[in-house]
Amino acid sequence: MADDSLADKALPHSIETEMAVLGAMMMEPEATGLSLEYLDEDCFYHPAHRTLFRFLKAGFENNRPLDGVLLEQALRDAGQLDEIGGRQYLVDVYNSVASAANAEYYARVVKDKSLLRGLIQAAGDILRDARTAGDDVDDVLDRSEQRIFEVTERKIVGEAADVRSILSQVMQSLDLQGGRAITGLETGFYELDDLTRGLQDGEMIVLAARPSVGKSALALNIAEHVAVDLEKPVAFFSIEMSREALALRLLSSRAKVDGQKLRKGMLSNDEAAKVRDAASRLYEVPLYIDDSPGLRVIDLRAKARRLVARHKIELIIVDYLQLMTSGQREENRQVEVSNISRGLKSLARELRLPLLAISQLRRESEERNLPRLSDLRESGAIEQDADVVMLLHREEMRHRPGTAEHREAQGKADLIIAKQRNGPVGTIPLTWMWQYTRFMPASPREGPGPAEAAPYGAAGVAAGDEDEAPY
Repeated sequence: MADDSLADKALPHSIETEMAVLGAMMMEPEATGLSLEYLDEDCFYHPAHRTLFRFLKAGFENNRPLDGVLLEQALRDAGQLDEIGGRQYLVDVYNSVASAANAEYYARVVKDKSLLRGLIQAAGDILRDARTAGDDVDDVLDRSEQRIFEVTERKIVGEAADVRSILSQVMQSLDLQGGRAITGLETGFYELDDLTRGLQDGEMIVLAARPSVGKSALALNIAEHVAVDLEKPVAFFSIEMSREALALRLLSSRAKVDGQKLRKGMLSNDEAAKVRDAASRLYEVPLYIDDSPGLRVIDLRAKARRLVARHKIELIIVDYLQLMTSGQREENRQVEVSNISRGLKSLARELRLPLLAISQLRRESEERNLPRLSDLRESGAIEQDADVVMLLHREEMRHRPGTAEHREAQGKADLIIAKQRNGPVGTIPLTWMWQYTRFMPASPREGPGPAEAAPYGAAGVAAGDEDEAPY
């Protein structure tokens, strides 16, 4: 087969449209600001146009918009006027557009051509990698998906913003007096949302506990709330449990029907009706469950990117971190878990969404009344990488069934926010409904909101008060 080299093909571009958008930017500062929302210097095909855009952008950001005369002088002072074709070329660019009214349309066309060139470049790189002997196939696939993802991400260009515009956006998102501003995804647990302001985009949140405490159940409760009540797409990667087992838990939790009776098919007519109603509601929710065993970080990244592209996923949950593998030969397990942790953190930032990772705690934590950050199993890197660390504790698990201590603690749970990079730490009481494998707030929301009440009870500690923090 003949080699149909991409290098021999003309790359998509429109010199006339590039001149038109630059001409509009020279005419009206408003057109410059609008164009900057779509374009950066690399969007222009012609080298002279990249130079002109760079000068126009710098003038706008310095609050000194450049018209044709000022742009000519700036280029002359920088010794670059002749490089772009001289004064006559500037005149041609300015005269290429009759009005700045269509600046946004011109910018969109230039952007689209740039994206097509980027896609062609990515395709060429993918072809080169695929033809390189000796490369690991998984690495080639991962780099290929990353290159395509980077092109799609360029649809929106991030630009430097002054503090006034940043504060304007922040003020719109704040509720200064109502005390219920949630800037991330709500979890369905109001005290947790008060403490964290929701699950934040780009953050890695770790939920850790000893086996059988209920960390998977709590993660599924959060997934249920986001997918069912908020109607936002969720991806749940379960390495520990099958998708069928998770579906049964979901049904039991949603219908509030005893999970054991559901599995055995021993439901009353009323309970069966509740299950059918719950199932009909769950049929429509955007919850995607992947139960691939032995999940590697590279597999997770590939799957997550596709889910985000196809279904606009807004939350990723991984159950659980220590069951993953890095896919590489590591000197020891601690190094491998560190690489997994960094990979999850990187993925959250890359996809700009919250990633909730479940983790195990060391057995030694059972010897203390409450778990600590240092109890995170196998790697201190998890503690370092995580933006939020939540430790789930049920006191009844520390006592023999039938004892007075066990009866006293039954059904009670504590969710300890042991680390929060951008907020306070504290302890949130929960109620454990074991029949439904469901956690609930310990009490309904009453009284003053968090702006008026004492912050998060006696255990609440503001971020930065490390000397007083329990962890």
